[in-house]
Amino acid sequence: MSRSVYILNGPNLNLLGTRQPEVYGRETLADVERDCRAVAKTLNLEVSFHQSNLEGALIETIHDALKILDVPIIEVHISNIHQREEFRHHSFISRVASGVIVGCGTQGYQLALHRLAHLLNQAKK
Repeated sequence: MSRSVYILNGPNLNLLGTRQPEVYGRETLADVERDCRAVAKTLNLEVSFHQSNLEGALIETIHDALKILDVPIIEVHISNIHQREEFRHHSFISRVASGVIVGCGTQGYQLALHRLAHLLNQAKK
């Protein structure tokens, strides 16, 4: 099983650190990428990042593909979406995800990498 991890970021995450810092924190997407690369290195993972403000494009690219992939998928939400507006409560990814991390700030990315490494290691056995 591949040790490559793809980190896909949706709309407005290019504004991370400046947009609603009281909700999303002050770390930028570049900070998240730097931190993820450092954690990934310790876990023997390779990471690839992609961000798009076109949610539909991301969904079209990955939604159906996720169902057929035989790899672990972790969904990460920086804020606790369950404490926010109703429209944020629905996810297209959760149904096929191995796990969902919400409300842990940008640390959620690092938690996801640790979980993915664990799942990949289990799959090797």
